Amino acid sequence: MDEKTYRVKGMHCASCAAIITNKLSRTEGIEKVEVNLATEQAKVSFREHELSDSEINAIVGKFGYELTSGEAGDTGSGGRSHQPKGPGTGPSAFSEKQEQLKQQQRLVRFSLPAAMVVFVFMMWDIASAALHGVPHMPLSMEVFNGITMILAAIFIFRIGKPFLDGILLFIRHKAANMDTLIGIGTLSAFTYSSLITIFPSLRELLGLPDHTYFDVSIVVIGFVHLGKYLEARSRLKTGEAIGKLVGLQAKSALLLRKGEEIEIPVEEVRKGNLLLVRPGAVIPVDGIIAGGSSSIDESMVTGEPLPVDRKEGDPVIGGTINRQGSFSFTAMKVGSDTLLAKIISMVEEAQGSKAPIQNIADRIAAIFVPAVLLIAALTLIAWLTIGTALLGFSAALSYAIMSFVGVLVIACPCALGLATPTAIIVGIGKGAEYGMLIRNAESLERLSSVDTVVFDKTGTITRGLPEVTDKGSLDGSSSPAELLLLAAAVERYSEHPLAGAIVEAARAGGAVLPEITAFEAMEGIGVRATLGELRVTVRKPEAQETALPSVQLLLQQGKTVVVIEKGSTVAGYIALSDTIKEGAKEAVGELRKKGIRIIMLTGDNPSAAGYIASQAGIDEVIAGVLPAEKAEKIAALQKEGRTVAMAGDGINDAPALARADVGIAMATGTDIAMESAGITLLKGDIRKISQAITLSKATMRVIRQNLFWAFIYNIVGIPLAAGAFYPLFGIFLNPVFSGIAMAGSSVSVVSNSLRLKAKKLR
Repeated sequence: MDEKTYRVKGMHCASCAAIITNKLSRTEGIEKVEVNLATEQAKVSFREHELSDSEINAIVGKFGYELTSGEAGDTGSGGRSHQPKGPGTGPSAFSEKQEQLKQQQRLVRFSLPAAMVVFVFMMWDIASAALHGVPHMPLSMEVFNGITMILAAIFIFRIGKPFLDGILLFIRHKAANMDTLIGIGTLSAFTYSSLITIFPSLRELLGLPDHTYFDVSIVVIGFVHLGKYLEARSRLKTGEAIGKLVGLQAKSALLLRKGEEIEIPVEEVRKGNLLLVRPGAVIPVDGIIAGGSSSIDESMVTGEPLPVDRKEGDPVIGGTINRQGSFSFTAMKVGSDTLLAKIISMVEEAQGSKAPIQNIADRIAAIFVPAVLLIAALTLIAWLTIGTALLGFSAALSYAIMSFVGVLVIACPCALGLATPTAIIVGIGKGAEYGMLIRNAESLERLSSVDTVVFDKTGTITRGLPEVTDKGSLDGSSSPAELLLLAAAVERYSEHPLAGAIVEAARAGGAVLPEITAFEAMEGIGVRATLGELRVTVRKPEAQETALPSVQLLLQQGKTVVVIEKGSTVAGYIALSDTIKEGAKEAVGELRKKGIRIIMLTGDNPSAAGYIASQAGIDEVIAGVLPAEKAEKIAALQKEGRTVAMAGDGINDAPALARADVGIAMATGTDIAMESAGITLLKGDIRKISQAITLSKATMRVIRQNLFWAFIYNIVGIPLAAGAFYPLFGIFLNPVFSGIAMAGSSVSVVSNSLRLKAKKLR
């Protein structure tokens, strides 16, 4: 089974998305189809040996749509593209959308002034007939009809050609979209008006009113195009997060080769290349500093505004900015393997995914346009039958035409189609800005209902690295600082994982380590060496030492203790432990304020787990569990009716992350953990979990608001346009205002979604 994401050209309303989904879903060999109106993407799962891209494209091509795959930036010559793999929101697609927006803008600049002039004259005519004291138009009706008929013909057959194509689509393939509704409505009004204008004898013979609807056709088409432009502009804003991320990428790199600096396109950088970065430059790819040092702005990844110091041997990330100092570095990850490219791909894929709540709108959109066509036909028939009996044929026909056109124009499924995806796009984009990579819309939706957060210990609550936490004297004469210096001098030549922590702790105080001789590693016990004439041993504590109160307390806290011997005398001890991350206690406190149950789930021993949990403020601890058992514990919580988020970073956490309702991985952890999770936290900052929940709840609230107003708009708007309120209240909606309302509904939904960009996450 192959899965591909295509860019969809020609799709501009929810019913278009429904047509594509319906036609592809019924095709033999296609298993699953997801079409997203807001991102203009279609994700198709199909059996590749049965169908090709061209065959899939041919299926939708006859309905006026085109599927394209791939993205500009593919090197095509063995190089690796530095752009995301998807077709939807990379730089060329973004530029294409901007160009389409410019074309719509040019169309609006031509059509809107003419539509506004006609609208003013139309309102003037209505006001002069209804209000005393308002003078009649300076133009005779014959002249006005002649001018508006020519203008309406230009609008319908030139500017409104997409709407006529919608009628042909309906006739040929029995598939109707929003353009079909606008096309039938405006063409009907134009055809009727042309007949009674060109053949006045026919109007007199049938006793028809002399009122024409050329102005309605002009103004409706003009306002609909304005609405489409405003909607497209708003939708482009919802994807700004991707545009900003793409803009972070370097365009070129300075390659060091045989002592020369050669500027090359970033697409030509290969793993192992030695690159130079000057002050103020964007680091082109991920790598390791080979020479020099600098202060680097990593806010793109961390969200922290303060630059961080980087020296030889430290990693650097492509897309971050070198603030001061030049340095050279070895390229380690290039193209789509860089962290920035992966972030762009994850955000792009997530923005194109569907939340479960969207299924409601999708099902309605699929039947909406055919239902509206039926309602419009019934409205026309009702006015011509019941209306004629009550008002007479002449008045009833006028209302029938107005109602028929009004229903077709006001009924817009676009607000329904945009309600969910626009909010999802903005929400996921905002998450990316805050260092939270959300894999899909489903994870974002589920996170809003999470009531239990389960934390792994090592690498999630803690830093995942041992640190010297305690040191003390046992002989009464050695100072803790002296003991640390002696231990570090010996451990400097050891390969044990704890040795590095001891050496780092000593050097952090600015100490210079003395030289040693006769170094010896005692397997399973410790190390020893000679400093001058003094023999120093760093080893595991024996039974009599573990019984000492000070050492015993440290061991009960789950810490690792080593003792230092000076000659044959046990001089003191050093304790090491994994320490909690900065902000861990704050993160737990924020989650508690939200009423969320917090559990630590770890494979570590109960003593170590309990000590770390107490430091982080976690009361509930489950320790000593195997990886498979972690997933079982998550399942048990779910059976209690809990909605569980699991936060972890290691391979051993992958089963639990996959089993949880929402898996949250640390970007500082393993790739397997990140692949199993729905959300990845850059830099592993668990304070962002509370922010992610806030973002999720805010996004779902906006989606519900959007769906509510989209439903209410159609529930009220269609009967109003059909004239259902006229017999009781004398209220009748002119098709012109139906066009304004239709445009306003989509723009209001997108604008409401854009409010998320200003949301403060706490």
